[in-house]
Amino acid sequence: MSKGFPRNFLWGGATAANQVEGAYLSGGKGLSTADVMTTGVHGVPREVTNGVIEGTYYPSHNAIDHYHRFQEDIALFAEMGFKCYRLSINWSRIFPNGDEELPNEEGLKFYDEVFDTCQQYGIEPLVTISHFETPLGLLKYGSWENRKVVDFYVRYCQTLFNRYKGKVKYWLTFNEINVMSTKPWMAGAIKSNDEQVRMTAAYHQFLASAKAVHLAHEMDPDNQVGMMYAGHVAYPNSPDPEDMQTVNDFMHKMLFYCDVQCRGYYPAYKLKEFERKGIVLPIQDGDLEELLEGKVDFLSFSYYATHVVGKETNLNFEGLNGVKTGYKNPHLPTTEWGWTIDPMGLRYALNLLYDRYQIPLMIVENGLGAVDKVEDGSIHDPYRIEYLREHISEIKKAIEIDGVPVMGYTMWGPIDLIAASTGEMKKRYGFIYVDIDDEGKGTFKRIKKDSFYWYKKVIETNGENLE
Repeated sequence: MSKGFPRNFLWGGATAANQVEGAYLSGGKGLSTADVMTTGVHGVPREVTNGVIEGTYYPSHNAIDHYHRFQEDIALFAEMGFKCYRLSINWSRIFPNGDEELPNEEGLKFYDEVFDTCQQYGIEPLVTISHFETPLGLLKYGSWENRKVVDFYVRYCQTLFNRYKGKVKYWLTFNEINVMSTKPWMAGAIKSNDEQVRMTAAYHQFLASAKAVHLAHEMDPDNQVGMMYAGHVAYPNSPDPEDMQTVNDFMHKMLFYCDVQCRGYYPAYKLKEFERKGIVLPIQDGDLEELLEGKVDFLSFSYYATHVVGKETNLNFEGLNGVKTGYKNPHLPTTEWGWTIDPMGLRYALNLLYDRYQIPLMIVENGLGAVDKVEDGSIHDPYRIEYLREHISEIKKAIEIDGVPVMGYTMWGPIDLIAASTGEMKKRYGFIYVDIDDEGKGTFKRIKKDSFYWYKKVIETNGENLE
């Protein structure tokens, strides 16, 4: 009986282009949804502006300047021993408005250089094709509410699969696709909170994903394409049957995205909900066969926290802040940003997802956002080490005791980056400190934290040494 993590386990870290690259108009890039999102410091929520307003601070515009420093950053990842680097391609670098006939060569060359650098260090890229970076130019079509965007996305995918054949074999079609139900602007430039609009947009993303899976397999049999779920997991507030039913309803609202992408069809409970609400999907001939044929090869997910829900929970999510359930878990500590810290919940999530879908799993985001302090040029972050140690221990149990096939773990984010939820820099996740403040000021210098050396040891021992 094998113990511990598999020998070929993909240890690494994860970032998103809009949170690290900066250079928001360099190399022929167009504007994306992230480029018109303000920062959310001092408790003020992020806002979406109508275009770029002069004098307004947009954190994605410079981010941590990974665009000009990716070689330095990837060398640091390699020093930690990364086997895998999850990154995203910014759609508007390749097709500036999203709908062009021909791609932007300068954008393609940039990612060639990124993948060549990964290859130099033996790091396997895991590429998210669309990670909260929808080209703003697609708004004139209504974005994902319009079926034309499916074709634009497929053209984009075909360009990537052709250009990076032999350099990239692991792909994710959409980041946290279920965020269409919680933060539709981030999920795909949808401003409406109307459920018909959201479900039409989600349908088109499902269709686009299925077509991309089919295309990826056709163009290169080595390609493996996964989905990415924002890992919402809920516990009932009490043994009250009504609270338990609310958990079921909450998880259905989230997991139906996985159901469609992993099983290839809409579940009966969702179709019944649509019937009750009068929601009509824009199904055309051949679509249902496309969804079935375009099932994903593996399921990846983010995991940061768990929720408590009950009969008072409002299941209509609105605004940029996403999910609020109205309940707190008295048994769990929270981060400085109020997110629960629940390592055991990760093992539970792994079992839940594997029992439901029976396909390989990968944790592609998990980390602690915290305020780090530089003391005499060093950053001591035992709280981050403890957080990651406890979560990785639970992954090991899921593999060793429960028999869950876990492909890899790419911690979020290995280098400090712009927080998607708030647009802040002070909410730091990285093993590598970046000298930038919430206004984008600083030297951009990279400094290794204590956790850098800890994670290096974890990878060296394939997860055996977590001390």
